[in-house]
Amino acid sequence: MLKIEGLNRSFGDRQVLHDITFDVARGRLTGFVGGNGAGKTTTMRIVLGVLAAESGSVTLDGHALTAADRVDFGYMPEERGLYPKMKVAEQVAYLGRLHGLDRGAAMDRARDLLDRLGLAERADDPLETLSLGNQQRAQIAAALVHDPQVLVLDEPFSGLDPLAVDVVVGVLAEYAASGVPVLFSSHQLELVERLCDDLVIISGGRIRAAGGREELRAAHGTTRFELVTDGDVGWVRSAPGVQVVDFDGGYALFEAAEDAAQAVLRDALARDAVRSFTPVRPTLGEIFREVVADEPELEVAR
Repeated sequence: MLKIEGLNRSFGDRQVLHDITFDVARGRLTGFVGGNGAGKTTTMRIVLGVLAAESGSVTLDGHALTAADRVDFGYMPEERGLYPKMKVAEQVAYLGRLHGLDRGAAMDRARDLLDRLGLAERADDPLETLSLGNQQRAQIAAALVHDPQVLVLDEPFSGLDPLAVDVVVGVLAEYAASGVPVLFSSHQLELVERLCDDLVIISGGRIRAAGGREELRAAHGTTRFELVTDGDVGWVRSAPGVQVVDFDGGYALFEAAEDAAQAVLRDALARDAVRSFTPVRPTLGEIFREVVADEPELEVAR
């Protein structure tokens, strides 16, 4: 497990990280979300040793990270850093060699990754001839070429179309399934909600929420319930302790305490066939807006 605990960091007289604490478990995809300037990239750079924290620690499986540990990390920065005129496979292999692979193994590894990422046909083209989305795939291959033991990816899905996202996610999921801790940041909240096992929400340099996806949805859940029956459910509007949010024939979305909601269910069962009765969990976007409500200058980036 990668454990980030009590990180603090300032630039000049402005403190940008305040006691940042969260875990990135092995075998799980952890999404790191927040508005622009929230502290995601600074946190990632401290994890990677690019920046130093003023206090706090980063440990892997209980021991403090060393330079040797970080050599085995895979990192993808938000800003693309590959050589535009160099052929894609050659530069991915070159980066593999910098991590200790011999020439043949590095090229084999590079071509295998480019194939898995859907870039086999462009492997011998200069990077600058690729679309921005394909350049992004090449950047991901560069982060994976040395078979990293920890993955830290800053906005890996930026510029990717839905099909490319699915391809990249498939590769990352394979790493997570093999036991590699995977941490990635993203502004695409719907995508993070669909992909991640765990979520960390940061705002104003502070962790606002962290935990399993369903755990967070339950913790921040509203008292809303959805009822679908074969009959007209207009009677729900006069049920004690119930506030109807939406209503259409046999469908009702309403707010109520648990006991009042159960009373509605009993009444519905006595009246007509009930097709479904479920609590309504909030989306990640709704949770994000709730937990960062005290940071009005931040917006949910799309």
